[in-house]
Formats: sequence, structure tokens, C-alpha cells
Amino acid sequence: MATTSPIPRFPADFLWGVSTSAHQIEGAVDEREPSVWDVFTAEPGKVRDGSTAAVACDHVHRHREDVALLADLGVDAYRFSVSWPRVRAEGGPDFYDRLVDDLLAAGVRPVPTLFHWDLPADLDWLERDTAERFAEHVARVVARLGDRVTKWITLNEPAEHTLLGHALGVHAPGRTLLFDALPVAHHQLLAHGLAVRALRAAGASDIGIANSHGPTWAASDDEADVAAADFYDTLLNRLFADPLLLGRYPEGIGELMPGDVEADLKVIAEPLDWYGINYYAPTRVGAPQGAEIEFGGVRMPAELPFSVREIEGYPVTDFGWPVVPEALTELLGMFHGRYGDRLPPVVVTENGCAYEGLDDTDRITYLDGHVRALHRAVEAGVDVRGYFVWSLLDNFEWAEGYGRRFGLVHVDFDTQRRTPKASYDWYRALLREQHGCRRS
Repeated sequence: MATTSPIPRFPADFLWGVSTSAHQIEGAVDEREPSVWDVFTAEPGKVRDGSTAAVACDHVHRHREDVALLADLGVDAYRFSVSWPRVRAEGGPDFYDRLVDDLLAAGVRPVPTLFHWDLPADLDWLERDTAERFAEHVARVVARLGDRVTKWITLNEPAEHTLLGHALGVHAPGRTLLFDALPVAHHQLLAHGLAVRALRAAGASDIGIANSHGPTWAASDDEADVAAADFYDTLLNRLFADPLLLGRYPEGIGELMPGDVEADLKVIAEPLDWYGINYYAPTRVGAPQGAEIEFGGVRMPAELPFSVREIEGYPVTDFGWPVVPEALTELLGMFHGRYGDRLPPVVVTENGCAYEGLDDTDRITYLDGHVRALHRAVEAGVDVRGYFVWSLLDNFEWAEGYGRRFGLVHVDFDTQRRTPKASYDWYRALLREQHGCRRS
């Protein structure tokens, strides 16, 4: 259970928010162009419960109800994503015009993510040209919203989009390329750099990215386990942070990337105003075990040079992920030590957990522990400027369909009725404490 002692006060300008993504909540599929996720979910067996996001939370038609929930919650900011397929359809960014206006009227700061996995179905991250097309998309969105939006996120979790969608095939577009998926990582990073340039050219500032990271724990002190864990850390952490923050790939990686890598790195490393970190759990990694295993619903091929192991001794979420709040402190300290003055201010752009029920005390315990762990990182000298809970609403959880509930608000997907959970009330009370009741 969450401790009863008050959570320490964060700085007065600390940004508190919640996050969602377009494909997971918007619905209204007939009002936009198709995405790779529409193609993927139409294939039998790709989604655990056979569902699609055609309706999801019907947010496009019910967004005012959701904005009212945000206002009642008392968040400073709402992180949502802009659907590239919706922007390309008739009407373009009209929906996001309305959403941004309604958020501002409710006193909630809009924080759009410009790509959250829903690539238009006729594009391909294996092609370098997709990075250029993304920059054009960004320029169109900022031209429409830039007079009111002041904080921007380029990409969400290029690591997961590369690994799960292109290397292991469990997410859209469903490719199983293993290490031949590395060009996907490079082209997304290049797209990020081009997007930063497009945003700056339009006069935008306060620009970041939302990368997923977590500590990698070696399964033992054995040399083979330590080497495997170091490789996994490089693949999931440094491959996506080093180019952005240091302007170079980890040793041995750059030569595997396509094109003029040195020239591209100058674009990729465009200065950031802040660095977003999505954190859920650490990963325990050991030497390969010579057999295919399933971990967290993901099939891990035997030919990978590492194996992911269970982390024992901790409670787990309904997703089977270990609950380790202190690993968030560890992660932020690791980034602070690894990158030093090359690390801009940090924002935790996602943190949350899957649990059933309206009386979701396990979610409260999870969030309480992680907010306290975040405060310990601030006390230790890490410049953290914000925290966003994943997620406002129960939603379409990618290949899991509707079987995992991450929301502070319960959604009945048959009736679309929204019901705030106990964790919603907990977060609202926390925000009132942190804000000194200025929103009460």
C-alpha cells in the first residue's frame, strides 16, 4: 500500500500531467487515412483479443468530455499525439485545432507528440525518404498549432517501434528483421532531427523527445551475463540516447547504419530543450540460453545475443512487469552520471501500470512509490522538470487489445462511459497538495 506520509513538495514550476496517444484513444478511423496499425490489426491473430482501434475511446467525438476530466483532475499539461494519418486526411489538423483550443480554455497546457507509432500505411521507416516526409508533416502541424502550442515532442519510443514492430514482429508493421531493423532506428532518429529543425524554423521552442529507458540488471556476476546485459543496455538505452546527446553512436553501431552517418548525426544531435524518459520497469538480462522464450508476451528468438530473465522478489502488474520504484531513481542517476552536462533537463513523459478495477489501490501504490522515487532523484541533483502518468484513459493497448487497463479513468468500451478510478482521486489530491490548492 502507498505510505500515508505526505509526498515531498516538488519545485513550484514542476509540470504535472497525463499522457495518451492518438491511435489508442481516438477512434473515428473513417475520418483519417489508414495507418500501419490498421493494416496490422486486420490480420487474424495479431492482437490478443482480436480487437482493433476503430472506435477505441471515441476521443475524436468525445474529447470535450475528456478535457473536462483533465480540468477536474487538475493537471498542468496533457500529452497527446497528433495522428499523421488524420492530418493527411480531408480536414487536416482541424480536430487538433479544436482540442488545443478546448485544453487552453480549461487551463491545461497542450503537449503534442508528433509521432506515436501510427505511421501512414503507404510509408516505411526502412526508407530514408520517410524522415523527409515526417519533417513535412511536422511543418504542417506547427503552422496550424504553433500560435498556441509552446511545448513539443517529436517522437515516442523509437526503440520499441524498432524492436517490437520491425525486429520481432509483435507490433505493426509486423516485420521480423532482427538486427536488419537497425535502419529503422536510424531513420527515426534522423526524422527527429529534421523535425527539430522544422519546429525551430517555425519559431517553436521547448522541444523534446520521449524515449523509453530502464536500468539493465545482469542476471549474475558471470562474465557472459554481464556482457549480455551491457549489450542489451547499448541496444535499448544508448543506441537512442548517445546520438541525440553526444552526437555519436555507441562503438560498433554507426558502421551498421545506412547513408552518410556522420552527416546525419549532425542533424540527429540538434540541441534539445529537454529530454523525455518513459519508465516502467528494469530488465534483468543474461547470456543467451539457446532456446526461444516468451517474456512479457513477446517471443524472444534463440539467436539473440542475450536472454531476458524474470526479476524475482517484487510485486508485478497485470502485465507481469515488476514494480521497482527505486529503479527510476537509479535510471535518472545513471543518465545524470553518463551524460553530465550534455543531458538537458529531464521530463518523465510516461510512467504507469496495468491493473483492473475501479478501486485500484495497486495503481495508487505504484504511482505513490514512483513519485517518491522521482523526488529522491531531484534531491540527488537530477534536473527533472515534469512527470506524466500513463494514462488518462483505459485504451487500446496495442497487441494486447483491450485486455490491459492503464487508465486513471475506466472506460466501458461498449457504452463509452468514463468512470474515474480511485487512482484518479489520489492523483487529483496529490496535485492539489503540490499546487498549494491553487486549483481548488
